[in-house]
Amino acid sequence: MLINRRQCRRIKRDNRTSSPLPSAVVSPLSQSGGHRPPLFFAYYFFRWRRYHRCMKNSSNPVEYEHLSLTKQGNNAWIRLSRPSVANALSREHLAEIEHVSLSMRDEPDIRVVIFHGAGKHFSGGADLNEQPLAEPVPMVQKRRSARMGERAIEAILGIDQITIAAWHGAAMGGGACITTACDFRIGTPSAVMQYPEINLGINLMWKSLPLIIALVGPARAKRLVAGGELLDAQTLLSWGILDELVPEDELLDAARRMADLYASKPPIAAQMIKQSTNQLAYAMGSAIMHMDVDQNLLTVASDDRAAAIQAYQHKTQGTYNGD
Repeated sequence: MLINRRQCRRIKRDNRTSSPLPSAVVSPLSQSGGHRPPLFFAYYFFRWRRYHRCMKNSSNPVEYEHLSLTKQGNNAWIRLSRPSVANALSREHLAEIEHVSLSMRDEPDIRVVIFHGAGKHFSGGADLNEQPLAEPVPMVQKRRSARMGERAIEAILGIDQITIAAWHGAAMGGGACITTACDFRIGTPSAVMQYPEINLGINLMWKSLPLIIALVGPARAKRLVAGGELLDAQTLLSWGILDELVPEDELLDAARRMADLYASKPPIAAQMIKQSTNQLAYAMGSAIMHMDVDQNLLTVASDDRAAAIQAYQHKTQGTYNGD
């Protein structure tokens, strides 16, 4: 049951000094001599639902701690805002990315969503300095908690609108996952990418392996994910990961130009084309990559993982025995 703005205003006015069931409205019960007609409960149900939809739609915007959301015309700008730690992705940060991405479902006037980072880097990836959960949890909960990053990436992939990553500096690990979850990527000469998970003794998670395979193919994906290669901006452009390379001071203007192009297209057609393309590109990956959480839980318990962490901390070459 949809309501228009005039109905919203009337419901809000009726409820300023009353309960969610406005007293200004004459009840069917009072008109029926105390006998409840068949539509009595349906009447009040729909009145209640209309009231709370109005209240929800008129509430103040959500205030985020680790990102900001700015709307300009038909474009929404989502800025990752933890510059002191290279926009490292903590649990709370990932939850905010998921929330703001899902909120785009209720923004029919927004046609394009641009992700960018505050400070010197797009994102340094998962926050390795974040403290683990204080209390031990059962394995069933560990599997669910380990999907936090996956949920954020799936929320970005699920944005109906066209998405653009305006990329400067490093996009490492989870940061690279965010850029590849966007439809397009515009970068600057400082842009670099690396999946360092292999050097930490773990697999790539967040259902992001199919995203990089779709962009560069299996062999190059293996070089990135199994080899941990660091790619500079020119290589990112030649491999097709970047769609455009621009000077540092022109990044946001270039993103705005691309956004305005897609915002000028018929939104229903553009968004259906995006959804169909993504389904064709990622259908197989979506079907099987639930396993990457279990792969991660396996690798983090291995001796090789412990050796990799020690080598990382001491900046030495690790020795691995396959256990």
